[in-house]
Amino acid sequence: MRFFVSTSIDYVNSTPHLGHCLEKVQADVIARYFRAQGEDVYFLSGTDENSLKNVKAAEVHNVSTEKWVNRNFQKFYKLKQALNLSYTDFIRTTQERHIEGVRKLWLACKKDIYKRKYKGLYCVGDESFHKESELENGYCPGHPGEKPILVEEENYFFRLSKHQEKIKKLIEADIVKVVPLSRKNEVLNFIKQGLEDICVSRSAERAHQWGIDVPGDSSQKIWVWFDALSNYINALGYAKNARDFENFWQKGEKLHIIGKDILRFHAVYWIGMLLSAGIALPNQIFVHGFMTVNGKKMSKSVGNVVDPFELIKKYGADPVRYFLLREIPPAEDGDFTYKKFIERYNSDLAKGLGNMAARVLAMAERVKKEFKARDLKAQNEVQKEISRIEKGFKAALVQFKFNKALFLIWELVGFCDKHIDKNRPWEKSEHQERDICDLLLMLFHIAKMLQPFLPQTAEKMFSQLGILPPEAREGVYRFRIKRGKALFPKI
Repeated sequence: MRFFVSTSIDYVNSTPHLGHCLEKVQADVIARYFRAQGEDVYFLSGTDENSLKNVKAAEVHNVSTEKWVNRNFQKFYKLKQALNLSYTDFIRTTQERHIEGVRKLWLACKKDIYKRKYKGLYCVGDESFHKESELENGYCPGHPGEKPILVEEENYFFRLSKHQEKIKKLIEADIVKVVPLSRKNEVLNFIKQGLEDICVSRSAERAHQWGIDVPGDSSQKIWVWFDALSNYINALGYAKNARDFENFWQKGEKLHIIGKDILRFHAVYWIGMLLSAGIALPNQIFVHGFMTVNGKKMSKSVGNVVDPFELIKKYGADPVRYFLLREIPPAEDGDFTYKKFIERYNSDLAKGLGNMAARVLAMAERVKKEFKARDLKAQNEVQKEISRIEKGFKAALVQFKFNKALFLIWELVGFCDKHIDKNRPWEKSEHQERDICDLLLMLFHIAKMLQPFLPQTAEKMFSQLGILPPEAREGVYRFRIKRGKALFPKI
């Protein structure tokens, strides 16, 4: 199976904060997990560079828009190395491959595009028009403190209303599956209120001459969302009908991982555009919540952002990944504080996994350097526990329950500790070697399950276990112990 997984693309009007990291790490887990299952995975992320908010930010800093987006793109791209993300590709919406794809999509949807005069309230924060009834005390609901501006001009519109019933049926039948159920219901309620045609261009003057020209009309720039949403197919070579577009998009399984604030754009507008163009639809859209700090949404305007680069520099990529995946509910809002982060680090990583692994490896090393362990699949209590945990782990991951999957791994960590206390493998006995083999086997399975979540830690564990290739007889592993530094020093 070919599997395509994407994050949303980030505006580059500012630098990244920890909230930007959540969905990237979630998507990375899914990409790594399916690769480990032998699937051909294409993992995409990128930056949204044609928005008006980027233009406004550049003006505030008295630099050209081009210079501003080039500077900030670099900072977002550096998250790949900092968080150890396994992107296949990273697209910028100022790249020619993207611009060509946007124009092709516009022409493919042209039968549903028309021009008319329009008057409405436009929020630069989310690059979208809002009805007056949607505002909260005159402010944008998604950007408190920002009043939409009144815009009156002649623009191009997309006949979204034409596709209302089709989109509704696709969502209801889970042909385009929106996860969790609460978000599916939210989309359906939005559709049932009646879909209006959407404005898909703005005057070049209002866009400050920044963006992609409407084909055949240079007086208009393509609306940033019509532009941005197509990044998913443009990275795959839609403009040139490339093999990756055919294999991964037209024929493969497709998953978008996005934040709750851009749900309608992906589950309604994007689906309408694809239907109009006759292009395959995404199979699933997983929707996560916001990251908060002391209960408030992480935002530069609020002044509560956490710098991910500083956090990673101090504590490492895997502890940051672990906190995001274990502490933050996958589909809900979750809170970050340094107190919570340090508590989770010390209890789960340093004292939990790190301490248990050190105990097992030290005992094994004292007995001998090499062990042979038989993975007999549920023949004793250890094998039964491994099988139970792995079954639950797989079920949790395909449902995007990242915290549940990690919780199950740590159940096996706890089981290892109990096994040590019960069997006292540091003492010489007739079953000492068997007990140590069981512990090494559990460590191996823990490392294997941790690979998508904490890839650096998993590699350290494999290295310390000295895992050698399985013998010809299936389920027989050899471990050559090479104990090294602690996985997680206490802080």
